[in-house]
Amino acid sequence: MTKKNILGYKNTAIYLFLVLSSLNFGSVYAQQLDLIKYVQPFSGTSASTTMASQHIEDKTERLANTIPAVAPPFSMTQWTPQTQLTETKCLAPYYFNNKKIYGFRASHWISGSCTQDYGSFTIMPISGKLKTNSNDYAADYNHENEASTPSYYRINLNSYKLQVELTSTLRCGVMRITAMKTDSLYLLVSPNSDENKGYIQIDKAKGEISGYNPVHRIYQGWGEAAGFSGYFFIRIKKVLKTGGVYSEGNVSQNQNINNQKNIGAYAGFKLQKGEQIIIYSGTSFTSIDAAKRNLESEINNDSFETVLAKTNAAWEKSLSQIKVSDLNEKKKKIFYTALYHAQQHPRLFNDVDGKYPQFAGNYQTKTISKGNYYDDFSMWDIYRAQLPLIELLKPDLANSFANSLVLKGQQGSWLPIFPCWNSYTAAMIGDHATAFLASAYNKGIRDYDVKEAYRLMRQNAFQMPDSADYLNGKGRRGINSYLKYGYIPIEDSIPNAFHKKEQVSRTLEYAYDDYALATIAKDLGKKEDYNLLSKRSLNYQNIFDAKIGMVRGRFENGNWYSPFYPDHREPYITEGTPRQYTFYVPHDMPGLIKLMGGSKKLENELDSLFNNKEYWHGNEPGHQIPFLYNYTASPWKTQIQVSRILDEEYDEGAGGLSGNDDAGQMSAWYVFAALGFYPVDPVSGNYQLTSPTFKQTTISFNDGKKLTIKAIKSSNTSIYISKITLNGKAFDKTYITHNNLIKGGEIVFYLTEKPKIKYH
Repeated sequence: MTKKNILGYKNTAIYLFLVLSSLNFGSVYAQQLDLIKYVQPFSGTSASTTMASQHIEDKTERLANTIPAVAPPFSMTQWTPQTQLTETKCLAPYYFNNKKIYGFRASHWISGSCTQDYGSFTIMPISGKLKTNSNDYAADYNHENEASTPSYYRINLNSYKLQVELTSTLRCGVMRITAMKTDSLYLLVSPNSDENKGYIQIDKAKGEISGYNPVHRIYQGWGEAAGFSGYFFIRIKKVLKTGGVYSEGNVSQNQNINNQKNIGAYAGFKLQKGEQIIIYSGTSFTSIDAAKRNLESEINNDSFETVLAKTNAAWEKSLSQIKVSDLNEKKKKIFYTALYHAQQHPRLFNDVDGKYPQFAGNYQTKTISKGNYYDDFSMWDIYRAQLPLIELLKPDLANSFANSLVLKGQQGSWLPIFPCWNSYTAAMIGDHATAFLASAYNKGIRDYDVKEAYRLMRQNAFQMPDSADYLNGKGRRGINSYLKYGYIPIEDSIPNAFHKKEQVSRTLEYAYDDYALATIAKDLGKKEDYNLLSKRSLNYQNIFDAKIGMVRGRFENGNWYSPFYPDHREPYITEGTPRQYTFYVPHDMPGLIKLMGGSKKLENELDSLFNNKEYWHGNEPGHQIPFLYNYTASPWKTQIQVSRILDEEYDEGAGGLSGNDDAGQMSAWYVFAALGFYPVDPVSGNYQLTSPTFKQTTISFNDGKKLTIKAIKSSNTSIYISKITLNGKAFDKTYITHNNLIKGGEIVFYLTEKPKIKYH
């Protein structure tokens, strides 16, 4: 196959098949890319085009903010084309509709978030004359010349007559550049910093470039140093003709530069047409030397093809834990893309030797002795479905996540609420590290210091940090008011948080966290704690106004906040409305039903929400709502709403996600819902059932057991459950337990075109 022919292929799957077939792996290996071919990394890289998202005025919430990340699951560093220069909050490194590429970034962007990148660096290859101003060297590109998979990215930069390819390992990356004409080639390497900080050096004799980008906090401690940096070490497999450093377009023959605006290093070569150059990059959060050791350990001198093959294999293994059999190719693409997005975070943080930056530290390092250390827990989002998905599929990894949270609590003295940038943030509401630890514990995931975990969770639930720690983001926001009144009153505006006020939502979520901790207290025999926490788990009742049948802001004297707008974004609600948040009592649906006036009233309220298009799938507060019909006499309405959401709110293409993917939560929702069950209350270990999307799905667990889920339809349009069998026996519940699932076996859903009115 000629290089010209390879460069002309537009279809990624065909391209990869032909590339791998033409290399040393042969067609046998190429044909093993069964599931990677379904993943669409560009999904979510432009504004949402789904139905419900068009009603949302806040355009930042219509951006899924995913990137075409090249890296194995849960990596330290993702590699992505860069169409944005900054590390600014809510701007992802890549957007599908941007017209220029500024390089290829070693990124620590939290997938699908509205946060910011940190500790990143960028490599930009150019041909012809040396240019170091971004406006001068940025390259036009088009998507016809672009291919992307979870393990590979390729683009033709026609203006420079260069082809660029990327692949990676957990901590390192490989870039291959092919010259399509004889010319000079320059590599521009930039440690990206919006703070005009950073350092870079070049060793022309060795063909090495290294440096770092200091990490800065956002939310609590905004702009302060986070106490670690993103380090990199680059080795180029070709003798340099020239090299130096630059800042704001001013070029110097010096070997290093630091703490100036838009700094970088350049390396120059002469390439013949068809000649290739390989750039190896190691990354670390502890030192340049560690980045070099990571590179030597993970890649050393492996070829581009060898690294690609290993990362392909890693993704195939991970994706194949869930094998879907169905003729609907579009839905398979959406499903495996969702599974890809659900495996980006939390982020691996330790080096190959176990070293990692101390949590909330000041350039101290720690060494983990067992498993790995992880960070970037978008906890308010991912405790709902993304982390439960990991608990189901990869309990050992979930155990490392739990252990990492305990280590953070020990090193920083308080269990973090929303640990990102290896720091305290108090970015969102709730105390959902507790919810996740309880969820994991109740599923038997306990290979960490349970005693310390309980101590830290209890401290968050019962104590107020001193003023300095509280200002630094430690502890529950508004805990004193919550303990005093049994809810957070309107008078407590929660001034020391990124999300201020939002008292009703905080009350509801703390009640859930109290319930979560109570389940562990009960198992550990801590009766006094269990009784007190169980009582506090009912605090949701204190902000439920029985006259209107919804949650509502309340003052210290017990009076209700007025006026009341059920479908407006009120200051006491987090990213939603009172109507939407009323349904957030996942741990005590019988209690909520009683407050509402019975299950029929719950059903009517759910009907009203959906009929009036007040359900907004693009944000997390309502993700459990479609499954709540299972608590009524009409569980078939869960089946119709979930099927509708799967069809309307997820699609192919760059606009196929309906809102911020939030570290994979939006995608994990799709995975669960398509399988036919969802963890409305992850702590309980129960999953609410709905009709599965695919004809047959097989889940493979780590212990070798397999669970097969079959959907037998009376017609192609059948979505309503008429009966279920579990291992050949009739199953008449609307939920299934975690233990039922992990035992393996077979679940068969019989689906019809008309709903079965009573299904209990």
